[in-house]
Amino acid sequence: MELAAIKVEGLEVFDLIQKVLNHFAGPLFKEDIKKAKAEFFDNSGVLEEHTQLFEVRMQQFFDWYFFTRPLSGFGQTPLHSVFLTRELRLPESENQIVEQLRKHRHGIFEFIKMKSDELMIRDLFSGEKLKVKKSFWSDGFDSQEFFEARLIPTAAAKGDFFFTRGLCFHPKEGKKFILEEIKRHKKNPDLNHEDFFLRLLKMRYKFERYRHVKIEMIYSSENKLGL
Repeated sequence: MELAAIKVEGLEVFDLIQKVLNHFAGPLFKEDIKKAKAEFFDNSGVLEEHTQLFEVRMQQFFDWYFFTRPLSGFGQTPLHSVFLTRELRLPESENQIVEQLRKHRHGIFEFIKMKSDELMIRDLFSGEKLKVKKSFWSDGFDSQEFFEARLIPTAAAKGDFFFTRGLCFHPKEGKKFILEEIKRHKKNPDLNHEDFFLRLLKMRYKFERYRHVKIEMIYSSENKLGL
């Protein structure tokens, strides 16, 4: 579970994420990790370590575990539990990074264009256009593919972001379903966006595993494959 460091005004953001994960995914939290893996990978199939997508899929899991899933003993995520444990005593510089991470955005996005050192994307829920600095992900974007991502605000410029590593790209054939679900969520504020994002991740895994199945059966609101 190693992450490269991205420096944002000298603050090594991903080193801090690694540090926090080392604690909250360590021996004291083995039951939480066990339950989290069961929840995250349930009904999507086990991915063997030798497969091409294993590293990306595990990064998606740890992003979800760090940013989204509440810890059993804390009732909130590892990110929001940092200051509640004695074992993690952070210097002020790292406390500032924690506050930066807590302002992250999670959503479904559409690629618009790429400039020299940044990408322009659109949040499909809000319609807002956002600037993302080149980081782990800077190539291979397709305007026909929607993708799930977490955006961390830079400390240098207001309104600029960079990606975490756990992006998930959805096939273009799934666009119709995704747009219909976004419309449904916007009409009903009681629907949980995070549940929707996790469901989409599992659909993407099903798409990889079952190439013989029509994609309309996977990206479907009819739950034909138990998703």
